[in-house]
Amino acid sequence: MKALVTGATGFLGGALTRRLYSMGWFVTALGRNTTKLSKIENEGMRVLQIDLKEKEAMSDICKDQDVVFHCAALPSPWGNFESFYQANVIGTRNVIRGCEQHKVKRLVHVSTPSLYFGYKSRVNVKETDELPEPVSNYAATKILAEQELDEAFARGLATIAIRPRAIFGPGDTVLFPRLIPRLRSGRLPIFGDGENVVDLTYIENVVDALLLCAESPANTLGKKYNISNDAPVKIWELVERICKELDLPSPRAKISYQTANAAASALEFIYRLIPRQPEPPLTRISVSMMANSTTLDISAAKNELGYHPRISVDEGFERFMKWWKQSPS
Repeated sequence: MKALVTGATGFLGGALTRRLYSMGWFVTALGRNTTKLSKIENEGMRVLQIDLKEKEAMSDICKDQDVVFHCAALPSPWGNFESFYQANVIGTRNVIRGCEQHKVKRLVHVSTPSLYFGYKSRVNVKETDELPEPVSNYAATKILAEQELDEAFARGLATIAIRPRAIFGPGDTVLFPRLIPRLRSGRLPIFGDGENVVDLTYIENVVDALLLCAESPANTLGKKYNISNDAPVKIWELVERICKELDLPSPRAKISYQTANAAASALEFIYRLIPRQPEPPLTRISVSMMANSTTLDISAAKNELGYHPRISVDEGFERFMKWWKQSPS
């Protein structure tokens, strides 16, 4: 089997690329990070450095592929709309165009549960639940990307998508690695009452889900599936556990969600006035994520894809911590 993986130098794309190669697939890895691409190439895989916005080049690399896994995206919670639109919408459109032109058997797309986010707690969210107004340019453009996918499916392309929640594990550069420096500073308070629960998803479980999507039955095509570890955790208990593992001071002070949200709003206003608009140290999205509960209903993925998380949150946490402690600081 031949597969193209976009975003292969990212956390999820890299894990998927290596799993496919270990299974005997002929993999073409597409990414932007030259250092990581060189490492992948040294491991025996074909690599290409092509911008998703390059329409003709993207079309060419889809030739002779059996499955295209579209993992690439601009996932930041902060930034200007045009950058997100070019990466997440135009990039997806070009991937779809290449799949259609070269009759790729299946396009597996990585979407996001950020579509469900609305500055309040939401638990057991189903894929069919009503979507709120997007609160970030990332969410807004990922909705548009899903619409591109829907239109392609209506035209006859075999598509399927997942919405994986809060991916973590060895190699993570976003979730815990953004949190740990704040904990080291000793200046991170507990937002809200500290009792909120969240879903996480271990990286290899997400790869499992992608592989299931590549060979799932016809009745799954055109659909999107929530993916998580199906084991909600109290986020501040997890923070406490990180602190104990790394011998860091645990957050003790509490700030109400309303107060923290007001402070984040003020910072966002100020940072939008700064040239290039750097990301504020605190945003309304980050406050809400740390103060509110967010869990997904993954029954559709279980029943229709046969997805069941193999690696528990506890085991995944231990693997991450082992990797983190051994990584250069």
